[in-house]
This record gives sequence, C-alpha cells and structure tokens, in this order.
Amino acid sequence: MCWGLPDFMEKGKSIIEVKNLNKSFGQNHVLRDFSLELSQGENLVILGKSGSGKSVLIKCIIRLIEQDSGRITVFDQDISLLDQDEMDLLRADVGFLFQSNALYDSMTVRKNLEFPLRRHWTREQRAIHAESAVKEALDDVGLLHTIDMMPAELSGGMRKRIALARTIILKPKVILYDEPTTGLDPITAREISELMNRIQEKYNTASIIISHDMNCIRMTANRIIMLIEGRNYAEGTFENLIKNQDPRVREFFEGL
Repeated sequence: MCWGLPDFMEKGKSIIEVKNLNKSFGQNHVLRDFSLELSQGENLVILGKSGSGKSVLIKCIIRLIEQDSGRITVFDQDISLLDQDEMDLLRADVGFLFQSNALYDSMTVRKNLEFPLRRHWTREQRAIHAESAVKEALDDVGLLHTIDMMPAELSGGMRKRIALARTIILKPKVILYDEPTTGLDPITAREISELMNRIQEKYNTASIIISHDMNCIRMTANRIIMLIEGRNYAEGTFENLIKNQDPRVREFFEGL
C-alpha cells in the first residue's frame, strides 16, 4: 500500500476552521465566540488554565461534543451537516491522542494497533497490509520490539508511544493531542515532544496540541493560541508571547 502524501496535504493549506464557536454546560459558558484556523503542516498549541475549555474545543472539532452555535469546518466540510457515516470517514483522517492513552489492557500492543484497522479497513486490506502497517507505526515510535507485549509490561512513556503509534497507523492528516506529556518525567516528556516533531516532519501532519507543559510547548509550537474566558485572547509564536506585557499572558510564562 502506498503511503505517499495526498494532494490535499499541501503545506500551508487551511484544513480546520472554527468560527464563533460557543459551548455552554448549564450556566457555565466554556467557549465564547472562539475562532481558530489550522494550516496543513502546522503545530498549533492551545494554552489555557485547567477548566478553560481546551479539551472541550478539540472534542467539538471531532463532534464528540456538539457545539451550541458557530461553525466548524474540517477538510472543507461543515461537520454539523455530516451524518454518522460521513463523520466516521472524517474521523479516520483525524488522529486523537487521549491524555489517558486509552489502550486496551487485555490486548497486546499488536492488537491495540490493529483495532482502528478493523474499524476502517476491509478484511482484504487487513490481510494484506495490517502486519506492515503495525510494524511501521511501531518503528516510527521506536518500539517495534514491544509488538507482542501487554500494556501492563510497559512504562508510562512506552504506553504513551504505543498510543501515539495507534494514532498514526491510519496516516491521519490531523492529530489532536490532549496533554501528551502529562504525568511523564521531564526526560520522557522531552522524548515525546521530539517524537511529535518527527511525526509532523515525516507525514506533514497538522496538529492541535493541548498542553500545560511549557517545555513541550516551546519545542513543538509553530503558533500558540491563548484560551482565556472562552475566547481567543492572544496568539502568536512562543517568542512573541513570552515578550507580551499583558498580565494575563505574562502569568503563563513567569519563570521562563
């Protein structure tokens, strides 16, 4: 099977647009007229305090949560107009790395990686290509030797890498990272950040990264959006924002 980049993945092309997004839970207004645009090949970090709506945002983008109002366009498709089958096809091109990794404890590493293939590939495709796809994904994260191990046999950093391998096995155009370095020691967190950059470079993926880890953000972000009080409060590169004198921006960069 050829893994060449599709024509759609032109560097700099806008692939996700969020316009005037609103989402509330009762009286809690989480997102207020929030807007962003993600370009192909870009790592975009969403930075905000705990409970500010960062995870709600990325779950709205793949419609795990329904927005109250606003417009979300993914690959030039308004997701509110898609039926369930169309959304499933779209999600195959959007990888999601869960904060908890969400590995199946009762399955080997091989079976964990084969799981999305069973959902999105035909039986014939799996018979011909599954073995090579699993090995390539594991090789990308440096863990080919774990293919027949169980998640319980792996360290926290290794489980994160396996979760990332499962995320990239379908060669998504976009990856959504939900706190990819939370709970990891500084050395392992740096290794995961470096791995995210290598995947971006190899596959020309675009990514939205939710993170509190300023070292991860410094290493991976092409651009940062500050999510404050549900709004796109400020945005720019790490170098731009660390010089910003607005007190609400400065507090995120104190000590750096």
